[in-house]
Amino acid sequence: WVVYPYIYLLSSWKLSVMYMFCVLSVSVYAVMVSGWFSNSSYSILGCIRVLAQSISYEVSFFFLVLCLLYFSESASMLEFLVFQQFTWFLTFLFPIFLMLLVSFLAELNRTPFDFSEGESELVSGFNVEYGGSGFAFIFLSEYLSILFSSVMLVLFFLGPLTEYLFYFKVGLVSVSIIVIRGTLPRYRYDKLMNMCWKIYLGVVLFLMLFYSIISL
Repeated sequence: WVVYPYIYLLSSWKLSVMYMFCVLSVSVYAVMVSGWFSNSSYSILGCIRVLAQSISYEVSFFFLVLCLLYFSESASMLEFLVFQQFTWFLTFLFPIFLMLLVSFLAELNRTPFDFSEGESELVSGFNVEYGGSGFAFIFLSEYLSILFSSVMLVLFFLGPLTEYLFYFKVGLVSVSIIVIRGTLPRYRYDKLMNMCWKIYLGVVLFLMLFYSIISL
């Protein structure tokens, strides 16, 4: 939450987007350690899936955000908001928005990409041995991650900070992520990885080249 641009306090880092990348990359290790310490084969398999899935989609996630940096010409969240005072990024970067939403779903391990907790295969995945307060903290961290991802999508694509409208946008994106969980079936793991490296990454690189030429 340090990267959130508080306009009234004038607190915003010039490299807040880069800091966000670093924090999201480190968050994978918490899941890896929690699964390893469970000393269960289901937990270890869940950890392996989380690591492979997160590392794969972080590459595409970085290139997608790089497309936004071409237009804002800054790595500061506050500059994103200043650029969107008159036109939202969503209006002319809608393909980037959809692909970034898919990347966030893969990073969050949410349906249809919740392979770390595949009940039909891994019982409950990396948190199978946790109960009580430990399970509650893991559960809360997942939903806080959904809230953080919703805030990032709103800051990236849905315009400047207006107090009440901003909260409405965040709530709308959060509800959309939860609705996706309730409507879509779980994807197959091998198809997910093939989609990332054979299709998704190629499309992302093409879009990055296309929007870099337009921004010139």
